[in-house]
Amino acid sequence: MNDRPTSLQGKTVIVTGSGSGIGRAGALAFARAGAHVLGVGRRADALSDTAAQHSGIAVLAADITADGAPQMIVDAVIERWGRLDVLVNNAGATTMMPLAETDAQRISDLLALNVTAPSLLARAALPHLATTRGAIVNVSSTYGHRPLPGAAHYSASKAALEQLTRSWALELSPGGIRVNAVAPGPTESEALAAAGLPDAMVDQIKRDETARIPLGRRGTPEEVAAWIVHLADPAATWITGQILTIDGGLELT
Repeated sequence: MNDRPTSLQGKTVIVTGSGSGIGRAGALAFARAGAHVLGVGRRADALSDTAAQHSGIAVLAADITADGAPQMIVDAVIERWGRLDVLVNNAGATTMMPLAETDAQRISDLLALNVTAPSLLARAALPHLATTRGAIVNVSSTYGHRPLPGAAHYSASKAALEQLTRSWALELSPGGIRVNAVAPGPTESEALAAAGLPDAMVDQIKRDETARIPLGRRGTPEEVAAWIVHLADPAATWITGQILTIDGGLELT
C-alpha cells in the first residue's frame, strides 16, 4: 500500500497493543496516512517488528496496567512530537472463564487491562486532546453487545468499554473531542492463543466461528484498522458516541 496525504498528515496517534493483530495493522494504517504513531505494547521484540514496517512508527514497551504507565506513555508522545491528536485503546485480553471457574484475581486482571487502563490513558491524554480537538477510538468486540457463554466477564468488560465510549462522547463533546468505538467480530490474530488455549481448541473455535458468520470468513486486522482510521480522521467531524460493529454480519444471527 502506498503512503498518501490525508487529513491525518502530521497528526500524532497512540495505538496500544501494537505488537500484533489489529494494533499492528492500526499503527501501520495511521503511519501510511501520514500520522506520527507511538505503538505501545508489552513485547519489545514484537513492537520492533511493527516499527520496522514503517518509518512513521516509534514504539514504547510498557505494561499499560502498571502504576504511572498511562501518564508516562502520554508524556513520551508530547516530548517527541509536542502534540496528541488520537488515542486508540486497542490493547486487551480475551479470557475464557466459565462461571464455575471464576475467581476474583482473574476478574480483577481482566478489568484492569480491558477497562481501567483505557480509562486512565484517556484521562492522561485529555488535556492534549482538548488542545487539538482530537479523538478517542476504543476497540470493543461484537461480544460487547451479545452474550458469550464461557467468557461472560470478557463480554462484560467490552460492554463496559462501549458504555464508556457513549458516556465520554457526551461528556467531552463541549470541547470538540470525539469518542467512538469499533466492535470487531472474530478476527485473525493471536488473541485466542494468547488466552492460553491449546492449538486444537483454537482451531475448533475458528471453525465454529466461521460457520456462524454470514459472510463466511473471519475478518482481517487490516479490515478493522481501516475503520479505526476512518473514525479517528478529522474529516469525520460529525461522528461521535458510535459503536461500529465489523463482524461479517455475525451480530445479525
